[in-house]
Amino acid sequence: MNLKHRLFWGAALGAGLLDRITKLWMMQTFTVGQTLPLWPGVLHLTYVTNSGAAFSLFTQGSGWLRWLSLVVSVGLMAMAIWGPKLSRWEQAGYGFILGGALGNGLDRFAYGSVVDFLDLRFIHFPVFNLADISINIGIACLLVTAFHKQPPPPTRGDHQP
Repeated sequence: MNLKHRLFWGAALGAGLLDRITKLWMMQTFTVGQTLPLWPGVLHLTYVTNSGAAFSLFTQGSGWLRWLSLVVSVGLMAMAIWGPKLSRWEQAGYGFILGGALGNGLDRFAYGSVVDFLDLRFIHFPVFNLADISINIGIACLLVTAFHKQPPPPTRGDHQP
């Protein structure tokens, strides 16, 4: 099997599945607003829904966010299929972003809001989920490649002098 950008697809699939599994578990195990201290005062599992974007931005009239996540997801998949050869960091970065966009986008289409549950109480940070973490990991990977640019891996027809 010769699948172009295997790391991209693996990161997207892994991130998307982990996000989906954890959200389904939260919805089946907790009621909205319920919290479970894993490390009291530091890390809690708190089931909340968010109709907006990160940090609850754009909560009013946020229906367009579902379409944005769909456009981003389709664009990233098209890039992976028909676009240029990507470095491993780029593959990982775009793959993690795709996994996160699909995870939160699926929530928006299915429920009208995103399921969040990771609650870092010690820094009073907004509750978030694994899709959010995946998007941030993806951005970090792309920053690495932006500041440490390497040539893309050679394709089969390329000859080294």
